[in-house]
Amino acid sequence: INAESWGSARVQFAKMSSTVSIGDIREAQKRIAPHIRRTPMLTLNSFKKPLADDVFPASAQLHLKLEMLQITGSFKARGAINTLLHAAEKQTDGSLVGLVTASGGNHGLGVAYAAHKLHIPATIYLPSSAPESKLVKLREDWNATAIRHGSVFDEANAAALEHAAREGLTYVHPFAHVDVIAGQGTVGLELLEDLKQMDVVVVAIGGGGLISGVALAVKNFSPDIKVIGVEPVGAPTLYRSVREGRVVQLESVSTKAGTLAPRQSDQLNVDIIRQHVDEIVLVTDEEMMQAQKYILSECGLVSELAGAAALAAVLTGKLRHHVKENGHVAVIMCSSNID
Repeated sequence: INAESWGSARVQFAKMSSTVSIGDIREAQKRIAPHIRRTPMLTLNSFKKPLADDVFPASAQLHLKLEMLQITGSFKARGAINTLLHAAEKQTDGSLVGLVTASGGNHGLGVAYAAHKLHIPATIYLPSSAPESKLVKLREDWNATAIRHGSVFDEANAAALEHAAREGLTYVHPFAHVDVIAGQGTVGLELLEDLKQMDVVVVAIGGGGLISGVALAVKNFSPDIKVIGVEPVGAPTLYRSVREGRVVQLESVSTKAGTLAPRQSDQLNVDIIRQHVDEIVLVTDEEMMQAQKYILSECGLVSELAGAAALAAVLTGKLRHHVKENGHVAVIMCSSNID
């Protein structure tokens, strides 16, 4: 969807109010501060290989928010720990006895970390596409139970929901929960606190939890800041949902970026993205791989494929029309759990 047609798709939802507020995000920031890392911002003001002007103007500044250095290797720890801490505050009767979720890997690691902090057991369902390395981390780093089920996230998620209902356990949604979105939105608050100026923020999209929270935080501060989402060509879940005006379930997904590949999102996320996100662009797996190589060469940083998606959109010039001379672009490098 180009910027013009995306704006047309958004306009009919302009008056829609989400169930996640900036107050929720600010409360989440206070709640999770002792349990997560405030990740650094890296400004690339010099390059081994300067970008061409038709890709990124020489006078503009590129800022990388290194959520890849977050505890568990991705931003997902924020939403998970916020959800569990908030639930623990409300459930004083000891009913929070165990957690269940489904994940492509990173959300599962976040939930396992949160469960570890609260000293309760966690069971994580993962699709067969999830790398073995993530199952090993779940089991060895955080003592979680990791179970493979189905070929895609949606099948693993169905099994997780059934398990939670059968055993009376707490299910933690990977992207469609107020507390999860509020936790992820704390990334947006940190961007606003750390950058004196920001014209564009670029965010990878899986189910939409991160971009929902970041967009809410950023647009509350300044509606003029452009929020751009990035999805794989092989998993255009939110791209299609906004274009068609409904929650679309993809018939199949075809990307190696498994954490960006749910077959469908949720109405909560779709509504927030319709209202607050300016454009979604698509990148190929090859473009994400090139971005991985670029950030390794330029900065010595290792990113997983999904973690390089937002940067790939910049490096391919797909956002050039949003980047003005002397502008400031923030890219969230969201994960480093290399397969």
